Parts: sequence; structure tokens; C-alpha cells
Amino acid sequence: MIRLIQGLLAISLVLVLGGCSVHYSASGASIEQGAKTVNVRFIENRAPINNPTLSQNLTERLRNKVQAQTKLVQINEEGADYEFKGNVTGYSFSNAAVTNVDQAATSRLTVTISITFIKRIGDKKGFTQSFTRSADFSASALPSTVENNLLETTILPQIVDDIFNKAFANW
Repeated sequence: MIRLIQGLLAISLVLVLGGCSVHYSASGASIEQGAKTVNVRFIENRAPINNPTLSQNLTERLRNKVQAQTKLVQINEEGADYEFKGNVTGYSFSNAAVTNVDQAATSRLTVTISITFIKRIGDKKGFTQSFTRSADFSASALPSTVENNLLETTILPQIVDDIFNKAFANW
């Protein structure tokens, strides 16, 4: 009798779990089955103040991340399964911390990117969202001397991760 109950429980467990499926990937990216292509369009710089290399670097970093962490192939034409397009909408320097003598101790570079993500496959739920990241630096440093390093080491990697995770990670 006990063996019969154990057998029925085992069969029930196999049937219940057999209907469940989980998609795992090493990168954490969740790509629709059948998706093969992506078009990461050039991200234009429309901010009032801008860095001349920002658009190119941001576009290339996003393309490289998508290609490195998914099996999607970059195509430069309409109709890709996934499409990213966007603009740099904000680029500013500001004071982040002030000393007791009303002098800036820390300054901040802030970058805002507006991205539209289009899905033409699966549930077709895309998004339009702004992504903002900033990095602080000593107020005694000239912005022009620290700007490219802050972009390359801090701001762009964080923004690209934010965009990628919003598009492909189901957290």
C-alpha cells in the first residue's frame, strides 16, 4: 500500500513538473525563440552640450554588448526582430558637494539617454524610457581633463547595462 502511494506521488510529481519550463542562459538574457536579428541604430546626440565621441561610443558599446551576450546578429535595415533607437537628451556638469565656504568640493557629469526598444517577435512589448547615469570628480579638476575617462569607465558601461537589462533581462 505504501509503495502504491509512493508510486502515485512520484508519477504526479513528474506530470506536474513536466509541464513547467524555465529558460536559463549564461548571460541572463531572455531572447524570444526564433529571434535572430537586432538593429541597434546610431544613437544621435541632441543634448545642448555634448561630447563629440559620445554617440559613436555609446552606439558601439550597445551593439557589442548585444552581440557578445546574445546570439542575435546586427543588421542595419528595417524589420529586425529587435530594434534600438535613441538620442542623448542630457549632458551636463554640476556641483555635487559644497564645502563649508560655499566652494564646490565635488562636481558631477550626468548623461541622459532616451531609448526606444521595439520587439517584432513574441509578445511585442517594447518600451520607451530615459536612462540617466552620473559620475563625480574633484571640483579642482577641469571637466575637459576627466570627461572622457568618466564616460568610458563609469557612465557608458552603466547606461549600456541598464538598457540591455531592461530589454533582455526579466528581473
